[in-house]
Order: sequence, then C-alpha cells, then structure tokens
Amino acid sequence: MNRFETAINNGNWDAFDELLTDDFQRHCMATPDAIIESRDAFKQLQMGFLESMPNQRIDTEFLVAEGDKVAAYSTYSGTLTGPMGDIPATGKSAAVTFMTIFRIEEGRIAEIWVEWDNIAMLSQLGLFPPPAPPVEN
Repeated sequence: MNRFETAINNGNWDAFDELLTDDFQRHCMATPDAIIESRDAFKQLQMGFLESMPNQRIDTEFLVAEGDKVAAYSTYSGTLTGPMGDIPATGKSAAVTFMTIFRIEEGRIAEIWVEWDNIAMLSQLGLFPPPAPPVEN
C-alpha cells in the first residue's frame, strides 16, 4: 500500500503498471459518475485529480489486513487550484480523512472501494453551502 500511496503522491502513473491488475476496478459512492474498470481509466482519473490539486497528498494513518483485503484509513490534502470537473478552482485547501479497502490478487491491487465525506471537503474548499447565484439587476 505504501507504493500505491507514493505513486499517487509523486504522480508516478507508470508505477500503476506493476501495482494494479489490467482490469482494476474502483468503486466510490462519493463519485458515482467516475466508472473505473481498468488500470488505464484509473490513471486518467488520477491525472485529473492532479490537475485540480497539483499539491495533492495522501498520508495513511493505519492499515488492517485480512485474507485478500487491506483496509486503509488515510488523509487526503491539497489546494484546489484548477477546476475539478464543473467545480471551479477556489484556491482553498482541504484535508479530509477517507477509507479505502483494497482487494489483492496475485500480488497486485485488483479492486478498491474508497469513501470520504464530500460535504467536509466541499465546505473546506468554500463550495458548501453552494455559492448563491449572481444577482441580476
């Protein structure tokens, strides 16, 4: 899991070629429209996150393992200096805890489930509650 975290923190997408299975899958209720069903799709998602938050960082607090699963409790931090989809850059920073469960298959990560509190992140970025629409004169 340390190599996975290091790859994300350093933007080393080539490292995923060794770390993830070809048919890697990511499940996340916080981003339901981001359907990830391959290693390459995950790389594209991570590249987009880096464009939004170039200083993004993941710091894992602890790991718990059982069978082919590893659970991680981590903190994601960064400053929103670029757009995140249709969310505009705010220049504000956020640090939110999140949880990930990794399924390991033949020494590689085959699947992850990741969840975080979107409201906490959006609040720190100054986006929740949503800004009021511009007043028309």
